[in-house]
Amino acid sequence: MTLPAAFLGAPLAHRGLHDVADGRPENSRAAIRAAIAHGYGIEIDVQRSADGQAMVFHDYGLRRLTGTEGTVAQRSAAEMAGITLTGGDDGAPTLPEVLEIVAGQVPLLIEIKDQDGSMGPNVGPLEHAVADALQGYAGPVAVMSFNPHAVAAFAEAAPEVPRGLTTSAYTPGDWPLSPDTCARLRDIPDFDRVGASFISHEAADLGRDRVAELKAAGVPILCWTITSAQAERDARRVADNVTFEQYLPPLPG
Repeated sequence: MTLPAAFLGAPLAHRGLHDVADGRPENSRAAIRAAIAHGYGIEIDVQRSADGQAMVFHDYGLRRLTGTEGTVAQRSAAEMAGITLTGGDDGAPTLPEVLEIVAGQVPLLIEIKDQDGSMGPNVGPLEHAVADALQGYAGPVAVMSFNPHAVAAFAEAAPEVPRGLTTSAYTPGDWPLSPDTCARLRDIPDFDRVGASFISHEAADLGRDRVAELKAAGVPILCWTITSAQAERDARRVADNVTFEQYLPPLPG
């Protein structure tokens, strides 16, 4: 499946249009609604709850975003809903809840967070939960992950949904991964194997030869994460669209 053209239009709000100073924590319902109100596309993250639900939440652990100890994987979806996000007034939504809010109004890019811990093959349940949630969803949607095994598992569960790879320079020391794993993933070797149709690449590494090779082959290049108008101008020399936060980029047209 190819990436819908809508993903190459309006910039994508990173974890929704979040701003805790205005009561909109990242990946919250308020951040999702704000992005829609501004006409931006939306990028969100999903983790798996203890009862197998796809929760819209970035971190494995709860402390940074809620001040609570433990992990998403130790809590049920109902428990996650009852833990208030720091700076907000409600808990983490499930993916079906977010899909109901977005309802096809803007493009929605879903990043499946690595559940293996080392970008390995211990994946599957979260990918199937995302696939189940997307059944019948009619709006522009795409799924991606840093872990190629996760993308392959999602392809088996929902082959009709466009999928891509989140990619990076994998600078040693920046990732809790072995040097060999970083070196392998850096070259984006799994693009064809997993049936990817796009990448979302680390903005500071857009000059990489492999990115140029994919772009020359007609692959859409998204990037993460842009935080200023100047950074956006620089990124768009390569990238077809940007994922942003901390400023309001112009809309096309």
